[in-house]
Amino acid sequence: MSAHDGSLDQDAPALLSEREQRGNIARLTLAQALAGANSVVVYATGAIVGHMLAADKALATLPISIFVVGMAACILPSGVIARRHGRRAAFLVGTGAGVLAGLLAVMLGSFWLFCLGTFFGGAYAAVVLSFRFAAADGVSPARRARALSLVMGGGVAAGIVGPQLVSHTMYLLPNMFMASFLAQALVAALSALVLLGVRLPKPSAAQIAGGRPLTDIVRQPLFIIAVTCGAVSYLLMNFLMTAAPLAMQMCSHSQHSANLGLQWHVIAMYAPSFFTGRLIARFGAGRVVAAGLLLTGISIAVGLTGIEVAHFWLTLILLGVGWNFGFVGASAMVLQCHRPEENTRVQSLNDFIVFGTMAVGSFASGGVLAAYDWSAVLWVSLIPLGLAVLALVTTPPEHRVRAN
Repeated sequence: MSAHDGSLDQDAPALLSEREQRGNIARLTLAQALAGANSVVVYATGAIVGHMLAADKALATLPISIFVVGMAACILPSGVIARRHGRRAAFLVGTGAGVLAGLLAVMLGSFWLFCLGTFFGGAYAAVVLSFRFAAADGVSPARRARALSLVMGGGVAAGIVGPQLVSHTMYLLPNMFMASFLAQALVAALSALVLLGVRLPKPSAAQIAGGRPLTDIVRQPLFIIAVTCGAVSYLLMNFLMTAAPLAMQMCSHSQHSANLGLQWHVIAMYAPSFFTGRLIARFGAGRVVAAGLLLTGISIAVGLTGIEVAHFWLTLILLGVGWNFGFVGASAMVLQCHRPEENTRVQSLNDFIVFGTMAVGSFASGGVLAAYDWSAVLWVSLIPLGLAVLALVTTPPEHRVRAN
């Protein structure tokens, strides 16, 4: 009998058939593409809508920060649902939150209602994070990094769909961006239909029990590196992307230019995923992460050279590629840190730490931009980048290869 949701009752982890593996990757990739519209709509419009609605303009980026808080707050609960009822159940709860996010945000007359909508958008994004790990379920260890990377590649379509959705809908209804969020709700509902066909191993008794204590797992040097580099990669990507659209507006650039900048940024975030898995297999996750941190540093340097549209766009493109190498590489490290029965607990803990850290940076982004300027945001970014590089280079090579 096939070992997928609804049919597995043994404790041993099972490999899915080739057909089921390909079907899962295809569906999860498509769902990743559709779900990406949720994040892109929030990032493209959140600071601008916040600036329009907030009495205190320093709170302009708060809706995006609340989005990140929603991600961090809902990662562990979604992991519990996945461990007890299967990943597909968690997927459907998440897409339901995505629909609710769009419907709440449609009512753009209230700043705090808009923030509540972005919180549910964050809950949806928290579940979407697990798509990459779900692709590795039921797959042989040698192929897991590539399966994870391919699903992340679905974000390429999100990089096209999301900004274009904003550009073509933002003036359709009386309130600017109202139609954009309504469209986002419809896309989330479509994603739920796609995910209904995913066939994944059902949690075994051993998985529900959870395996080793988390304290034993988090002490592994490889886990510490993975969390640190994953957190910094996402922190800096979010820190800069949150501020960039509003910074472009403050520099007298058009909303269309900001949308295109975000479009190319998101494409740059996910397009490398089609070969990142091969790079990890050939050079190792540690070297790929190091390349990602280097590209992020170069993106910051480019941003400091000027405030023309080209400077913003090149900064966002390099930042996107740097994020991909850093985050996908760190995620591949996480796969080496746990046993099969520990997967959802360890993966959820990793993402909780990563996005809890990112939430702090997201709150700081708007304040730094409002109090100073875009260049200050870039200079501050060098601090966490330096810490991640230090953690990577000071860890002995043998601890960057494999774990228990």
